[in-house]
Amino acid sequence: MRIRSARRSDLPLLQDIERAAGEPFRALGMAFVADDDPPPLDLLEGYRQAGRCWVATDPLSATGDRPLGYVLADPVDDALHIEQVSVDPAAARRGIGRALIAHLADLASARGMAALTLTTFTDVPWNAPYYARIGFRILPEAELTDGLRAIRAEEAQHGLDRWPRVCMRRELAPAARTPDVRPSDARPSDVRLPDARPSDAPGAADPPRVPDASGSADTSEAVAVSGGA
Repeated sequence: MRIRSARRSDLPLLQDIERAAGEPFRALGMAFVADDDPPPLDLLEGYRQAGRCWVATDPLSATGDRPLGYVLADPVDDALHIEQVSVDPAAARRGIGRALIAHLADLASARGMAALTLTTFTDVPWNAPYYARIGFRILPEAELTDGLRAIRAEEAQHGLDRWPRVCMRRELAPAARTPDVRPSDARPSDVRLPDARPSDAPGAADPPRVPDASGSADTSEAVAVSGGA
């Protein structure tokens, strides 16, 4: 698995990934989320030019250098904020979302940032419960920074507060050394992922299976949603 900075030619593919990753929400009665437009190309281009859009590829597979997932991030207060992380449902069960988040954690830690943050739905099995399993905690209202409050206000205006949402934070250990590297500095990295085991937690942004007739979702895979998606 390889994580690299996004290229301009990748951006329409990221929109396709976003559309596909939204579909599982329809089965939860969240058609508003499923039907939400993907980030526009000019917004994605802004992230790309700022060096804050990364993609995951698998050069050794049939997909080659085609993006299988992507992540957008913004510096917010003392943290690197995950604005969006999504993975192509066809690439589920490969830990791609987890690898993208780990990449951000390494970049943020190297820069001396204190944490990763995100916003997500509390009652979607592959959102807040998954993030809690990989080290994020829900922030109480009293701990929200000005930047996170502004993000939540934008989300509410967009209509996402039809379902409960929270801010979450994962503290980062200081890097052994802190080179002069910005979160926008994104050299490609090769990520070795462990073989999947039935007991492994799902990778962020891997799509869930369609709920069964009982209406309970199979959370052996996950979709991670942050920001305005």
